[in-house]
Amino acid sequence: MRKPDAKTFNTGGASPAAALRRKGDRKAGRSGLTFGEMAPKYSGEGGELPTTGTSVFDPVLCELAYRWFCPPGGVVVDPFAGGSVRGLVAAKLGRQYYGVDLRAEQIEANHEQAARITPDNMPTWVCGDSAQIIGLLAGVDADFVFSCPPYADLEVYSNDPRDLSTMDYEDFRAAYADIIERTCQLLKPDRFACFVVGDVRDKDGMYRGFPWHTIEAFQRAGLRLYNEAVLLTAIGSLPIRTGKQFQASRKLGKSHQNVLVFCKGDPVKAVAAIGDVEFGEGEPGTIDLGAALDAAGDADDLVSDPWAEDEGSNV
Repeated sequence: MRKPDAKTFNTGGASPAAALRRKGDRKAGRSGLTFGEMAPKYSGEGGELPTTGTSVFDPVLCELAYRWFCPPGGVVVDPFAGGSVRGLVAAKLGRQYYGVDLRAEQIEANHEQAARITPDNMPTWVCGDSAQIIGLLAGVDADFVFSCPPYADLEVYSNDPRDLSTMDYEDFRAAYADIIERTCQLLKPDRFACFVVGDVRDKDGMYRGFPWHTIEAFQRAGLRLYNEAVLLTAIGSLPIRTGKQFQASRKLGKSHQNVLVFCKGDPVKAVAAIGDVEFGEGEPGTIDLGAALDAAGDADDLVSDPWAEDEGSNV
């Protein structure tokens, strides 16, 4: 799984290798598995995914997570909702989505986007503190927990003291683990949870071990690590941004995130609840993405890389 290079669509052509690969994929009947092909499917006018200035979640990963780990028609709970992508993709795939976020302006933007893009199956976003998620989502029984939490202070989302991205790391860890435990209380037995995380450095340049701390938090909540995958981000300008840094410090530039899948209960029963593996296009009548790309000249992709513009010690 990979992420490509720009935060908005690039109207220029893709690289020759990428163009040939995509043309071959379409001839073989494969489509919808690159960021650039998936983004139009879940975007609004102009072909851009909605964003409020922070990184955009990868809809390719999002669709695969729902198809592979959430029962058809299932309920998705997201304690760190952020932007609209996870909710929009859930709605497009017939899942019922509940997301919680502290920022009222983000919730308002998400509702506006969903009303335009998925009016017949509106996701539910609730403005509030995920530390209170059991009360905020009272009566909700989740079939899948899916989220991308704040990567400590790598991106600061607000000045709200309840916002995890404003906390020092030890306070962040404690609050983060508490939210995971409370969220997993909403998850039905014999179901999956998935978090997308990436490690970050402290002020001395040392990695904090955030993926491992996430695993520990889920284990304390009674879940077990079932799958681990690596989501590659595009190299892009990484060599330029990290060249001098590497010369001075030998820090490698980060170009991946960790996809962690956990199981609450029996994975065999969890799989049985999901049914057959789903691949490829969604419901009949969706846009012909291959034809749309041909018409657009193989428009290049989007990025959802939270490290892409970070020049500091967290790289």
